[in-house]
Amino acid sequence: MWMTLAQVALGGAVGASARYLTGLAALRLLGPGFPWGTFVVNVVGSFVMGILAVVLVQSGGRFSPLLMTGVLGGFTTFSAFSLDAVTLFERGQVGLALLYVGGSVLVSIVALAAGLFLARGVVA
Repeated sequence: MWMTLAQVALGGAVGASARYLTGLAALRLLGPGFPWGTFVVNVVGSFVMGILAVVLVQSGGRFSPLLMTGVLGGFTTFSAFSLDAVTLFERGQVGLALLYVGGSVLVSIVALAAGLFLARGVVA
């Protein structure tokens, strides 16, 4: 348990650092007009998650906590979201997959707006 937790923590630090550096690079290269950093980490993270989902399962999954939960979780949680959605779809649960995707996006945006509203009311 503790070794797994250490893998996740170490991977999370690496992933979060990579996310920060990717955001800085995207801002410098592409400018501030669009959230390119977030876009890039979401796409790259999802692509790498697809590769790791196959490679790590075939190799016994020993480094899944480090790489999937830790590094990619710190880099972008969108990769885990994407894997969950595709897994539901591949199981034939298309309706549930669509509900998961639509619900996650909509409810998350509403939750963020509620948090902004609440914090602005308290802080302001």
